[in-house]
Amino acid sequence: MPLVMALCVVVGIMIGTFYANHFSGNRLNIINSGSSRLSNLLHIIDDQYVDSVNIDSLVEKAIPQILAELDPHSVYISAKDVQLATDDLKGSFSGVGIEFIIRDDTIRVQNVIKDGPANRAGLLAGDKIVSINGKPFVGKIVTNEEAMHRLKGPKDSKVLIGVKRFGEKGVKVFTVTRGDISVKSISACYMINDTTGYIRVKSFGERTYAEMLSALQTLNIEGADHLIIDLRDNGGGILEAAVQMANEFLPKNRLIVYTQGRKSPRAEYRSNGKGSYQHIPMVVLINEGTASAAEIFAGAMQDNDRATIVGRRSFGKGLVQQQIQFPDGSMIRLTVARYYTPSGRCIQKPFKPGDNADYENDLLSRYRHGEFFSQDSIKHVGPAYHTHNGRTVYGGGGITPDIFVPEDTSHVTSYYKEAAMSGLILQYAFNYTDEHRPILSKFTEMMPLANYLDRQNLVNDFANYAARYGLRRRNLMIMRSHSLLQNYIDSRIIYNILDEQAWIEYLNLSDETVKAALNVFKNHTKYLAKPRHAPARTVRNTPQANRR
Repeated sequence: MPLVMALCVVVGIMIGTFYANHFSGNRLNIINSGSSRLSNLLHIIDDQYVDSVNIDSLVEKAIPQILAELDPHSVYISAKDVQLATDDLKGSFSGVGIEFIIRDDTIRVQNVIKDGPANRAGLLAGDKIVSINGKPFVGKIVTNEEAMHRLKGPKDSKVLIGVKRFGEKGVKVFTVTRGDISVKSISACYMINDTTGYIRVKSFGERTYAEMLSALQTLNIEGADHLIIDLRDNGGGILEAAVQMANEFLPKNRLIVYTQGRKSPRAEYRSNGKGSYQHIPMVVLINEGTASAAEIFAGAMQDNDRATIVGRRSFGKGLVQQQIQFPDGSMIRLTVARYYTPSGRCIQKPFKPGDNADYENDLLSRYRHGEFFSQDSIKHVGPAYHTHNGRTVYGGGGITPDIFVPEDTSHVTSYYKEAAMSGLILQYAFNYTDEHRPILSKFTEMMPLANYLDRQNLVNDFANYAARYGLRRRNLMIMRSHSLLQNYIDSRIIYNILDEQAWIEYLNLSDETVKAALNVFKNHTKYLAKPRHAPARTVRNTPQANRR
């Protein structure tokens, strides 16, 4: 018994000495591994740093830096930003139901969502919001983030909104009961001519597939024999939405996409043959803003020879993120796999881990290299692959279109660039809309409104307006850019008075990519036929996990 007690005392002294030295700074016995060093570093800082430190804040700043060393798409989302980050994917949020812009440190209501809470309460497009819940909300405190924070809230909660209305004195206060506001994935659906339907998909969320089925049914009733699906500037979203949409257009057992990663075995997504639109001739529009789930859809259509791809090379975002939530409500989106098209192409463009500068400037580099203006300038850094019918396509990042449409800069001048980039055109369009709202509100369709605006000499009026705000009048440049200025000004006024679909319809009237798509149907272009010397079956290259 004395021996056992002596051993216990010795062990106790050793343990006590270890922890005393461990936290006193005399000796650091730290396990030489990354996770242990990081954990111990935080303990040491908390215990010994000269000033008090908010460890939570330190961790909040450190996590994004750690993830940035992995790839450009692994990100950290703080607890306060999680709701905002997931609203678009969920397809709805709870709020008041307005679209707004901020001009001169004041919220201007741009559109009121039909049958939404604000619409039922009596708010109108053009109203200036000057107070929220009895407190002034103007000046430098007015930011997009703060405005959304104050206007959004739990369903059935109330918010008092004070507005100044054009032509009326004083402040009108409206009590708005917040409700569910749908976030639409499809921003336009209409017959672009007697036989061709057009659908603009701006994101892939939980409701995208249902919206797509509704849009297709509408176009089918209106007699669509051909279909244009516009994915330009679609940044992607949920994988499953892209797979469901692709399934509608493919015969049974066609590979749509597969994913694969170091810890993620190959997972294939195939069509079930139950799609109702497997035979409608189709064109898909893409550009450098088409990314992620949108590239999955475009790649599936191209590799299965199901649609002609028209436009410019897509962004090249082919990394699969898994959302992992922390107990405090924050979360990370961690890359766990890569996307591959049916032919085996990895969608992801090359990147250097930890060096995001080149990656973020990739589109600018493409522009300077001439890729936006010439198909020959597209650099294919990956190997060649083959579609279902044996056509050659290339990997190395993004989807290269079957028909290239260059960006038209023939009418672009330095005057137009400054007018557009400075925000003067947007500001002028909003002011013009506000001042002429009684007349403009009489128009309910795009073409009559566009014809009216064409007769108002708005370009000259804008030039006078811009000159008052420091943009020197350059008559020769204005003449050269007249059509661009007219289209930009008219389109924004149309958006302000009508809606997003009317805005898209107007822009499509002069859109060269849309014209190229229509020519595919008009000329019966056979971009999907099997080449004369094509192999008898699809050549599939199974890439290594690290191929980019």
